[in-house]
Amino acid sequence: MEKRFKKRSSLLMFFLKGSKRFFIACMICGALVALLDLVNPRIIAYTVDAVIGEEEANIPAFLTGMIARIGGEEFLKSHLYIIALLILGVALLSVISRYFFRLFNAKGGEKLVCNMRDTLYDHIIHLPVKWHNENQTGDIIQRCTSDVDTVRRFLSDQLTNLVRVIILIAMSIVFMLNINVKLAMIAISLVPVIVGYSLIFHRKIGSSFQKVDDMEGRLSAMVQENLSGVRVVRAFGKESYERERFGKANEKYCGMWIRLMQLLSFFWASGDIVSGTQVMLVVAFGAAFCVKGQLTTGELIAFISYNAMLTWPVRSLGRVISEMSKAGISIDRIRYIMNSEEEKDREGAGEADMRGEIAFRNVTFAYPVSEKEDNSGSDEEEEKKLATPSEIKYTQVLDNVSFTIPAGSTVGILGGTGSGKSTLIQLLDRLLEIDEESECSGSITIGDKDIRDIKRSFLRKNIGIVLQEPYLFSGTLAENIAITAESIDMDSVKAASKVAALDEAIEKFTKGYETYVGERGVTLSGGQKQRTAIAQMLLREPPIMVFDDSLSAVDAETDVKIRSALKEKSKGTTTILIAHRISTLMHADKIIVLDHGKIVQEGTHDELIAQEGLYKKIFMLQRPA
Repeated sequence: MEKRFKKRSSLLMFFLKGSKRFFIACMICGALVALLDLVNPRIIAYTVDAVIGEEEANIPAFLTGMIARIGGEEFLKSHLYIIALLILGVALLSVISRYFFRLFNAKGGEKLVCNMRDTLYDHIIHLPVKWHNENQTGDIIQRCTSDVDTVRRFLSDQLTNLVRVIILIAMSIVFMLNINVKLAMIAISLVPVIVGYSLIFHRKIGSSFQKVDDMEGRLSAMVQENLSGVRVVRAFGKESYERERFGKANEKYCGMWIRLMQLLSFFWASGDIVSGTQVMLVVAFGAAFCVKGQLTTGELIAFISYNAMLTWPVRSLGRVISEMSKAGISIDRIRYIMNSEEEKDREGAGEADMRGEIAFRNVTFAYPVSEKEDNSGSDEEEEKKLATPSEIKYTQVLDNVSFTIPAGSTVGILGGTGSGKSTLIQLLDRLLEIDEESECSGSITIGDKDIRDIKRSFLRKNIGIVLQEPYLFSGTLAENIAITAESIDMDSVKAASKVAALDEAIEKFTKGYETYVGERGVTLSGGQKQRTAIAQMLLREPPIMVFDDSLSAVDAETDVKIRSALKEKSKGTTTILIAHRISTLMHADKIIVLDHGKIVQEGTHDELIAQEGLYKKIFMLQRPA
């Protein structure tokens, strides 16, 4: 697969659309701040030497002419407030420039983050189910939050200052050389040392930060799993085990951060030593040059100011290099998501008659299984591995399956756990793809049209699926039932709820349809969640309805009531029932029995109980004594 973003820079430029102008304006303001910061030391040096003192001023000729026209140094000596006002004016312009620098920086940064999050979210929800199965949710969230913020900090806090830093370094060196060449060479001599060790640390910091970032993703995934499954953890009394498991991972994560901070501390401490040595040399040699008459007092004051302006930007350049290492890793982690290929329709894919016959022809499917290396070794070994996938193996779940579902009929599918029932439905809805897996083959058609030639959006809009464990969102019951509708039509919501045998339960709630449903439907029972999901699907009135063991949590009486209402409601609709309970399937027009990915029996209820086989065996086990 060809990568969409081959370089980090291409991804950054893509995300900068809409915020680029703010960052450009920010850099212009930063450059103006740098230039204004360079002016006042020259004014102070001129004042000390030529106005207050008797030294000859070292200023450009055009400034000398301007000063002469207003009365010269003598006039300024008796009107020092003019110089004070000039310094104040320059400072005021600098303050205004800094204000707009921060304003444009903040706007650009927030616009960038907004664009990155929107783009990532839109891209992730269009990635295939296979990709989501291979990547932990917690790690995906960490990439979309922490890594996005790292990139923002680098661009808004470091890169936007780069123009200002370069101007300060270049102009400081020019002004210092103009004041005293010898002292300037002493000041400049240690700059290559600062830049050099910054480049050396760049690689080390980047490597350490990648380990920390990967570990943070794993920690986030662990937290997400435990919070989502908190009821299961408590039900099995595994709080201590999970707390200990999290504690070990958290301790390792903290240890990684400590080692990274130790590296950064050594980096900045060594920089302080070199920078402090440089300042000490400038002050010592500058004082000596003043004593020898090679430097005036005003020039020394200006030189020390420019040296401070040189030292900070050089140190800041080192920080840019350091932060670049972190940002580079974060960009790569985000680039992995953006380079993952979205679901795409075949060229020429269109719509089809969804009320036609459904046919599975010689369908074979296997799931790829990425075996992770063992991470039970030492910390150093584990850091090197970081769950690197090894050889990919396949687990076959369907083996040359062929059957047809006549239009408008009801077909039941029976089979044990792992027999491939749910896989059939995911293939029908193209949540899984036959032609994208090396161990898969066959075809599925609806009305003689291959589903791969049907647009995914059209296909999924016309196939309603109710899962065994439906996912409900935080909101009211009415909002969840009408989640696929553009607006809530309470008459339609109530009608769908009645067919799903949910209306009686809702009437018992104090707030009725306005009852708030917690995250994942936690405030509802298993049966209520399943019936809510059935109502969701019925509101859409799809021509194909699939019930994937979605009546398992309701009692037998409610099961019969729902199936009777569905039979009346869904005339002309193709219905697929997947269940473990014979009573749910026995009235289907045809029943298919799966065992280890193969069809072992096929027929009506009466035909199947009349022959020896898996269906009759299950029927006899479920039959009341």
